[in-house]
Amino acid sequence: MEQRISLVTLGVTDVARARAFYSRLGWRGQEVEETVFFQAGGLALVLWGRQKLADDAGVDDAGAGGFGGMTLAQNVRSRAEVDELMGAAADAGAAVTRPARETFYGGYAGCFADPDGHVWEIAWNPGFPLADDGTLTVPDFDAPG
Repeated sequence: MEQRISLVTLGVTDVARARAFYSRLGWRGQEVEETVFFQAGGLALVLWGRQKLADDAGVDDAGAGGFGGMTLAQNVRSRAEVDELMGAAADAGAAVTRPARETFYGGYAGCFADPDGHVWEIAWNPGFPLADDGTLTVPDFDAPG
């Protein structure tokens, strides 16, 4: 597994309120299907409904002592690499919270929790290009195509 992060997703209780907050800080985001994407250097910060995030990660949002309302993601270059890294994580002692599968956005992804319960998603997303060094670029969702 490369030592990098592609996305940090914050599970928020009100996407519009959270987007307005980050906008007031000067951040420019793009909203697609109730999800807001901010380019943040070579990675993306994402705002998504907290319960949707927990459901997608395959974890229970039990509050204190449980799901922290945030996931880390590493985007990779192929479906095969998703399977490879999910297997490596399980072999290293991770708990697979959602086996790799086709996603609603046309990609392929799985999730695991580290020994302290921090959730990682390993994803192949054909719509989010990766540079040679692994940095991610959020696409222009308003561009024709």
